[in-house]
Amino acid sequence: MKRTIAIALAVSMAALAAAPAARACTNYLVTKGASADGSTMISYSADSHELYGELYHVRARDFAPGTMRDIYEWDTGKFLGRIPQVAHTYAYVGLMNEHQVSIGETTWGGREELRDTTGVVDYGSLMFSALERAKTAREAITVIAGLVAAHGYYSSGESFSIADPNEVWFMDIIGKGPGNTGAAWVARRIPDGCISAHANQARIRAFPLNDKANCLYAPDVVSVAREKGYFKGTDAEFDFAAAYAPPDYGALRFCESRVYAMFNRAAPSLKLSMDYVKGVPGAEPLPLWIRPDRKLSVHDVMELMRDHFEGTDFDMTRDVGAGPFVCPYRWRPMQWQVDSVAYVHERATSTQQTGFSFVSQMRSWLPDPVGGVFWFGVDDTYSTVYNPIYCSITRVPEAFAVGTADFHHFSWKSGFWVFNWVSNFAYSRYIDMIRDIQVVQRDLEGSFLAAQPRVDETAATLYKQSPGLAIDYLTEYSCATAENTVDRWRTLGEDLLVKYMDGNVKDELGHVHHPPYPDSWYRTIVEDAGERLKERKLEPKL
Repeated sequence: MKRTIAIALAVSMAALAAAPAARACTNYLVTKGASADGSTMISYSADSHELYGELYHVRARDFAPGTMRDIYEWDTGKFLGRIPQVAHTYAYVGLMNEHQVSIGETTWGGREELRDTTGVVDYGSLMFSALERAKTAREAITVIAGLVAAHGYYSSGESFSIADPNEVWFMDIIGKGPGNTGAAWVARRIPDGCISAHANQARIRAFPLNDKANCLYAPDVVSVAREKGYFKGTDAEFDFAAAYAPPDYGALRFCESRVYAMFNRAAPSLKLSMDYVKGVPGAEPLPLWIRPDRKLSVHDVMELMRDHFEGTDFDMTRDVGAGPFVCPYRWRPMQWQVDSVAYVHERATSTQQTGFSFVSQMRSWLPDPVGGVFWFGVDDTYSTVYNPIYCSITRVPEAFAVGTADFHHFSWKSGFWVFNWVSNFAYSRYIDMIRDIQVVQRDLEGSFLAAQPRVDETAATLYKQSPGLAIDYLTEYSCATAENTVDRWRTLGEDLLVKYMDGNVKDELGHVHHPPYPDSWYRTIVEDAGERLKERKLEPKL
């Protein structure tokens, strides 16, 4: 007799908490040969103005033959249908499973007419199903391809980052139109020693047709584009992005610009031009991958996620929109008009509306329970703290757990709300407060990174005695460090309020000072209202 089960609690609650509109996210990908210690890494920021940041956790499970799984859209919680469940599913925490397979995504939409609203699996279901069913990145791609072929793809165009301890893959996927089961997709393995990125725009262009070791694709990916009139030419000339997601100005300025930001910082020697992301006609597109000038550490990738285009033509700290205290954020909308002339604000990697972000680290030389570390943070990447969450943990820290709070109700127990409390206060006097924030941020992250070799060694030793002992140890460590982080952040927020109350600044002795605005801001005020504000001298009466 067939039975039906509800989707795992963590996934369904995530769907209900997520944004009704597609998220605008950023992913960075690092191969073994491009990392300082031989790890593979991917980073992901889940950016939505209505997303509550929490840490999903689902245990491994066994299912009887005939069991069905309910599918809910990750963004809205809408019920889409049912698919057969597999006999055994793997455990995962966040977006990394017990075999060190991790996955991230960015939404790019693409051609609207290719959205198949009759499809059963959305992009979120594909991600979680891949984590539940795959031991390698390659297997995850096979799972995704098999599910859309059998049940139809519900979402619009997506890019996936998929990695295991040995390989890093980039996948672009889009539907084939209403009632057309399956999807048009292509996946490429990032060459060892290289890095890649994607940020809400399809990035795979031409690809090899006969290299299964490094490139996988739907058998009809070219023919569908040709039938729809998106492409003319030989199969070898086919360009996926040009056919299924031809970039407009917004895709370049808001999306490909974040790819440029990562490439420019990781390989300044390339002297990459900004013409493409500025929308200059005929400019050369950014490559799918590059080789960094030096190998990247976990901390390097964390720092790459903390970018406001500093030092480039798009630097968000240099125009008047940053205000007197150089806040590198712009409140939405990003597109606006003055006297019928259209303007834009930049969309940087680090942005105020991030729900959660991570840097996943996969290591082939350690047992899976020890090798996979899901460095997890909530809120704005520039002022978050990435906490070491090992992929084998059996429970998550209360501060990040599903159900501790939600997007509509503040709680001091919630890491999401504590970090937002601090960052939102800091926006009011950013250039000063961010320095205080970074002292604590760097102290915490530095201590985690310094402790990692010792923690790994202890866990590996315990694993030889009993895997369960290692898992218990890593669970306690992951939960303790995360709870300590949130405790430190509450104290930091209190200290900032005391120090910066009412626009004043207290020094280390507690004395109140009234630091002036920057000279550049006084000049801006004078340009706007100088005549009204000019101080006048009164002549004394004789």
